[in-house]
Amino acid sequence: MVSVERMPRTRHPLYCCVMDYSLEVIGIPVSDVDAAIRFYVDQVGFHLDHDVSSSPGMRVVQLTPVGSPCSVVFGEGLPLGEPGSTKGMQLVVSDIDAARAELAERGVPISEVMLLGPADREGSRFAFFQDPDGNGWSLQEIRR
Repeated sequence: MVSVERMPRTRHPLYCCVMDYSLEVIGIPVSDVDAAIRFYVDQVGFHLDHDVSSSPGMRVVQLTPVGSPCSVVFGEGLPLGEPGSTKGMQLVVSDIDAARAELAERGVPISEVMLLGPADREGSRFAFFQDPDGNGWSLQEIRR
């Protein structure tokens, strides 16, 4: 097994970049904007940052998970792909059991917590859920 150390979040000396990059927004394709707002705000607990209609057929909704620097965006007239086609988004939490219980209590269908990796070593615990369109999320708790 190869031991991998996490690289610091600084520019790697072998790569030349003029700019630093910050991931700020992830687009999520949804079929019903109002239903998606209800799900993400009322059930998952995201904060509604913006809900703007700038012209007919164009609506942009931005939501942010509490404590996260990265937001999600969806709406009408946005080229985000087929509803339900986004998979693999992760919300990192400090207590997955409490986070899972909170989501389940709010009516989010969510998997049981599972350990991915050897039980006797560092690893991660996960629970999985989907929004009403099938966009896939996971909760992740990193065990140290």
